[in-house]
Amino acid sequence: MARFHVASEEEILSGATTDIYFQRTEEVLRRHGRGDRHAYAEVTTGSLPEAWPWAALCGLDEALALLEGRAVDVEALPEGTLFPARDRNGVRLPVLTVSGPYGAYCVYETPLLGFLCQATGVATRSARVTLAAGGLPVLSFGIRRMHPAIAPVLDRAAWVGGCTGVSCVLCAERLGIEATGTMPHALMILFSDQATAWRAYHEDLPPSVPRIALVDTYCDEKGEALLAAETLGEALAGVRLDTPASRRGRFTDIIREVRWELDLRGFHQVRIYVSGALDEENIPELRAAGAEGFGVGTHLSNAPVVDFALDVVEVDGKPVAKRGKFGGRKQVYRCEGCFSFLCRPREAPAVACPDCGGAMEPQLQRFLEGGRRLQPPPEAHQSRQRVLAQLPRVSLTPRQAGESR
Repeated sequence: MARFHVASEEEILSGATTDIYFQRTEEVLRRHGRGDRHAYAEVTTGSLPEAWPWAALCGLDEALALLEGRAVDVEALPEGTLFPARDRNGVRLPVLTVSGPYGAYCVYETPLLGFLCQATGVATRSARVTLAAGGLPVLSFGIRRMHPAIAPVLDRAAWVGGCTGVSCVLCAERLGIEATGTMPHALMILFSDQATAWRAYHEDLPPSVPRIALVDTYCDEKGEALLAAETLGEALAGVRLDTPASRRGRFTDIIREVRWELDLRGFHQVRIYVSGALDEENIPELRAAGAEGFGVGTHLSNAPVVDFALDVVEVDGKPVAKRGKFGGRKQVYRCEGCFSFLCRPREAPAVACPDCGGAMEPQLQRFLEGGRRLQPPPEAHQSRQRVLAQLPRVSLTPRQAGESR
């Protein structure tokens, strides 16, 4: 009997994690000879959580692994693409399409959506926080808030979204990067005093680990920050403020005071990192106060999922659609000049951008053909670079008509 309530890769690939109605549908279609009808389906969403103007596509690597080897063609936006829910005309944008005998992918709709919905939500939150941080480091600290089985999923999505570092040991190993973290309050408590704990940390860990001291265990943050600086001297790279809300007062004032006292004594090299209830709304004011790095936890790992749906929009070559959806095969175009999106019927010719007159380029790429890979799976570092390259083109809030990008 399994000790943890998680599905194995074999169980996911066998369809055991699907919703029961897909198994029943597959059986009914098979009995009536309709399971081999050619169906073209697309993954779309009608809106994004919290009025986000865009989302960062993530989870494509697992989605492709799920469908590889099955009798289907798969096209998708490249992982890391920033996309709106709908184009300028209100048409839902396909982020992934599946084409083939419906029976070949019927039972995989549930895990396919699961791979995309959660990872895209986390990656989008990460991208938004990264944008708010204005180039300062953002560290993903949120895996403790979720089931450990998905810790690598969460931190990979956070990394793709732009986070500078992740705390999950396993995820960092898979990404080929060093896991990032500072120290817990337990270290100071078990050493009984802060200075002894900081010295032990400095003496025992390799030089590659930055010396960032947690400075709010027992005393005033200013006092502990100065004690850490005097204890470790030039070896101290930074201090982290993780002050609970009940003790915090105005966090911005605490940051300013700590920065002032450190600079007054010549500890200009000591950077101030902050953590605890951070998000894209409060990071800018903390940055303005002097914070130089941000540890973001629950806000990332508990990101709202993107409510993707998979809908059949063509059967045996004929456009179809349920109510509220748009029938037929489509292509997604993006203007490289103004970053506007346009969805067009697949057979329709490309047009100039309706907003700026620039050239619009097709975005959907073929990844699988007959279940065979046509290109390597998405690589997290490339997906991350794609996100970072697009962030200067977007804003945290919807742009007004006529506003430049």
